[in-house]
Amino acid sequence: MRSSLALFLALCLSACSWLPEQTDETKGWSANKLYSEAKGKLNDGSYTDAIKYYEKLEARYPYGRYAQQAQLEIAYAYYKDKEMASAISAAERFIKLHPNHPRVDYAYYLKGLANFNDDLGFLGSYTGQDMTERDPKSARDAFAAFKDLVARFPDSKYTPDSVQRMNYLVNALASHEVHVARYYMKRTAYIAAANRAQYSLKTYPQAPANEEGLVILVQAYDKLGMTDLRNDAERVLKTNFPDSKYLSGKGGSSKPWWQLWNW
Repeated sequence: MRSSLALFLALCLSACSWLPEQTDETKGWSANKLYSEAKGKLNDGSYTDAIKYYEKLEARYPYGRYAQQAQLEIAYAYYKDKEMASAISAAERFIKLHPNHPRVDYAYYLKGLANFNDDLGFLGSYTGQDMTERDPKSARDAFAAFKDLVARFPDSKYTPDSVQRMNYLVNALASHEVHVARYYMKRTAYIAAANRAQYSLKTYPQAPANEEGLVILVQAYDKLGMTDLRNDAERVLKTNFPDSKYLSGKGGSSKPWWQLWNW
């Protein structure tokens, strides 16, 4: 029995020795060659191959301009390959290693873009999933990255687009908070509704979504019997949104306007 087993193992080892060895086509390539091939794959849209070459380049030639460029371009390759977490990690690594690099502004921009696109469900329509169940972390992280870029590099060519995206994100994040406040109002959790509406007003003061946030604040304070706070919130609403549809009331009713609006 033992002799048969030994013969079987010997045959297996012998058969394995006949298998062709896998060769690395990049063996012996220079840093310039690896970078050129990676760049070519990137331009062709072969992002997985580009990432592979960039990784080999950095592993074999960790110093020098090619390695630095590879660290930046691999972040872009991950972004184009829809590997957002890897793109963010690569961009953050580049920022940490090369804070004074002439193209570090692009790393901040790419980090913002990757976060911006990490949850299109949150940033897009509000249908399909309850907004209260969505985590706006990616949107907040995108805003922080764009804000860093704008603050550090006001003259960067990426700054104008970053500002536009920040404006969009502000209202998206405010809309999320207002949606949650509305959710609490429906469940008669008036203190929680007021707190979420207040948070949106303080954190995103210029967001158009705060028109509804102020209305919710007025209603919540009214339900809680906090007349002074309700009147203050109403005054702020009238000052900032004098033409608000909420102020017009419904059907000429004699009731105060805030008692006529329901969600």
